[in-house]
Amino acid sequence: MDLAELNKMYDFTGRAILMTGGTGVLGRVMVKALVGCGANVAVLARNRNKAESVLSEISGNGRVIIAEGDALKREDLERATQTLVKEFGRVDCLINGAGGNHPQATTRPDLSFFDIPEEAFRFVFDLNLLGTIIPSQVIGRQMAEAGEGVILNVSSMSAIKPLTRVVSYSAAKAGVNSFTQWLAVHLAQEYSPRIRVNAIAPGFFLTEQNRFLLTEQDTGRLTARGQSIINHTPMNRFGEPEDLLGTVLWLLSPASAFVTGIVVPVDGGFSAFGGV
Repeated sequence: MDLAELNKMYDFTGRAILMTGGTGVLGRVMVKALVGCGANVAVLARNRNKAESVLSEISGNGRVIIAEGDALKREDLERATQTLVKEFGRVDCLINGAGGNHPQATTRPDLSFFDIPEEAFRFVFDLNLLGTIIPSQVIGRQMAEAGEGVILNVSSMSAIKPLTRVVSYSAAKAGVNSFTQWLAVHLAQEYSPRIRVNAIAPGFFLTEQNRFLLTEQDTGRLTARGQSIINHTPMNRFGEPEDLLGTVLWLLSPASAFVTGIVVPVDGGFSAFGGV
């Protein structure tokens, strides 16, 4: 393989991608990179006005459009798929980026594990696990009919090393890891070996969700929990959203044509560190 062929692997010109969670801190950076590489991206978003304000400055050789809808509603996903096909003529990739936690689903001094309400567990499990499964059903059917495609799930380091307090989110993301492996085997064996399913497991990145758990709002200094994370991250820093891009582009591109069913940590060495 010569250099020109290698470069072409990362040329996403004309590729059509549906993404959930594309307006978050990490998601919008992925969208920006993909559009810059020539991809056409439809971002599924519940709030069109918010999505348009977040994504309005993204430009590149590709295009980005908003498909209004909820990742947990099959009819919204089917409508988004129709929009994607109408605009771009095809469906090549799905990125399941929707996810998050809930304050009532995390233990703390005034909320024990035994008192976490059922609805909080259900919120987190639905958003993270069903929010990955349902889009994969809808878009996966299109890929099965076409005989090719790529699904990329966004897991978490807490799926691999469950974090103290974060019981619901850790369990839900562990489910995402298991589902990633199961779906990769199922689609390859039952439909086409050219349909691949993988996941990334980000380590610790400052997002809207955790920023003021890991840093002090007034000073920007690390909280005790933030400092503990840094102490257990050999690269001695939080991740930057751009740190995800090499892995994301690789897993979506033909460069990983023989890779399916894996979960790739992007964590600064956190998962490798034993604490001593």
